Amino acid sequence: MNKLFKSLICCSILIACDSPQEEKHSQKPNILLIVADDLGYADLGSYGGDIDTPNLDLLASEGRRFSQFKAGPSCAVSRSMFLTGNDNHIAGMGKQSHYTEVEGYEGYLSNRVLTIPEVLLKSSYHTYMVGKWHLGPELEHDPSYRGFEKSFMTPEGGANHYNSLGVLPQAPISIYRENGQETTWPEGAYSTDFYTNKIIEYISSNLEDEKPFFAYASYTTPHWPLQVDEEHWQKYVGRYDDGYENLQAKRLESLKKAGIISDKVVLPELSTRVKPWKELSPQQQKKEARKMELYSGMIDNLDKNIGKVISYLKGAGVYENTLIIFLSDNGAAAEDFYYQEPFKELLQANYTDVFEKMGTAESFISYGPQWAEAGTGPFRYFKTYMSEGGIRVPMIISGVGVENIGEIEPAFSTVLDLAPTIYECAGAEYPKNQNGVELKPLLGESMWPILSAEKNHIHTDNYVFGMEHDGNAMIQKGDWKILNYQTPFDKTNFELFNTNNDPSERINLCKTHPKKFDEMLEEWDIWSKKVGVILPTPESKSDF
Repeated sequence: MNKLFKSLICCSILIACDSPQEEKHSQKPNILLIVADDLGYADLGSYGGDIDTPNLDLLASEGRRFSQFKAGPSCAVSRSMFLTGNDNHIAGMGKQSHYTEVEGYEGYLSNRVLTIPEVLLKSSYHTYMVGKWHLGPELEHDPSYRGFEKSFMTPEGGANHYNSLGVLPQAPISIYRENGQETTWPEGAYSTDFYTNKIIEYISSNLEDEKPFFAYASYTTPHWPLQVDEEHWQKYVGRYDDGYENLQAKRLESLKKAGIISDKVVLPELSTRVKPWKELSPQQQKKEARKMELYSGMIDNLDKNIGKVISYLKGAGVYENTLIIFLSDNGAAAEDFYYQEPFKELLQANYTDVFEKMGTAESFISYGPQWAEAGTGPFRYFKTYMSEGGIRVPMIISGVGVENIGEIEPAFSTVLDLAPTIYECAGAEYPKNQNGVELKPLLGESMWPILSAEKNHIHTDNYVFGMEHDGNAMIQKGDWKILNYQTPFDKTNFELFNTNNDPSERINLCKTHPKKFDEMLEEWDIWSKKVGVILPTPESKSDF
């Protein structure tokens, strides 16, 4: 795969274009934001992964791969941040799928922020969205009320990939809306295929007026349940028969070979939640290998659909004037709700986990912490954690204005930087107020200085990036990071890491670097107060 990727770099055509600010094109750039759901850091071929992703690899060869891009720890948290350029508490998503009247914990996008489409509408952009929303379940929270002209979405965090049979207790029958109106899922249509056709339909509907578009393709792949047509997973049969520990070790070396991580990186210890491969029975090993085959098949299908979108843009003559951003919303997912309360009653009543049905619409299978650790590569833990495994994700930016194509971009960047980057690309300004309501200012920085090769950094070493969700918390400042993953939250449980020297977060430095640790704790106090974090205390009855 690495040889293929190198050849793609050599043969790809450099799209000769200036920075968007210079307006070489008479029309403003189109913007396509593609989000994969729960994709691991080490999955893509261009990142050294073993899954076949030729279309994303080609996109990377014509753009930049980011090696230190940080997303949120879970789906709704991350989406609230990259669609608004603000912290999840300020955006109203202090706790995912948790609805209150407390500021910061509303459970839907607040009026303290604007979304990317709300801003771009004022700059004469068409705005389209398909797929997973997860930013408020009610009609008044619908994308059609937050700037999207056309949308086909599910408001929930997960869904069957073939039909409307629900996968979450709050939605035993999945809800779908198109342009704010309830609709039905076309029975038998596969999610990624359907969303691709729908986003192409939306883009094509207004091409004749020559207005630019912002299109948000929020795919639900490879989010559980692991379901995909056999043609996509059959090619992976046998590839994972030697187990998840071996895959994690192989990916460590392939990431190094691809230049994504340093040669000095070592693997963290296996999570205590993971049973060693050698302790599984042959039948258990067979079932586990099939999980990874299905997961790979879902990504294989996703890549083919992204290729379909790119082919459409080229055929429509708009590809060269389009900025394409691809990312995962968080680290690989370790949940296995089929066996967990309060999900298992619904799931076991409507689905099966038997080997013969795996991958079909009747099956509910997750790949769990064992494969998630392989998916996050050399990093610690996975989705929901603030460790690198939970928040460091792949991102590719390609297209108009991007220089130094084919290179790996090591600059520290975050989901907060996407909105400012898009606004600079579009020539749009973020207002200070909306309908008489004062808006919170953007917290990120535009990435155009590095995309246009004017600078080699986005943030200074003094920049403080923080996140908190459900008691999991982190603060990053330069190479230093404090991390808490114990619940209930206690400030004394923070650990200190140098993520440059130790990206696997194996060595807690709080005792050997007490001054730095105290400095970072002070930064936590300042940051958490600034964004409105509310944490339970022993005396508090708050369920935040």
